[in-house]
Amino acid sequence: MGSNEGKFDDAKGRVKQAAGDLADDQSLKNEGTADRTSGALKDKVGDAKDKIGDAIDAIKDKVTGDRNQS
Repeated sequence: MGSNEGKFDDAKGRVKQAAGDLADDQSLKNEGTADRTSGALKDKVGDAKDKIGDAIDAIKDKVTGDRNQS
């Protein structure tokens, strides 16, 4: 799934990396790499959060005997 914030950081990082390449600016390229890494991490955290939420819901369903599982 990923978060919108993570996708935004990835896109922002790609732009910075491209601008750094064009301007031959290693600092800007490094910022882009950091932004992309941050975006990927946010996506992974968001995915893990979703999986944990799903697991908790499944446990609640078993405990309460909810038969209307989706």
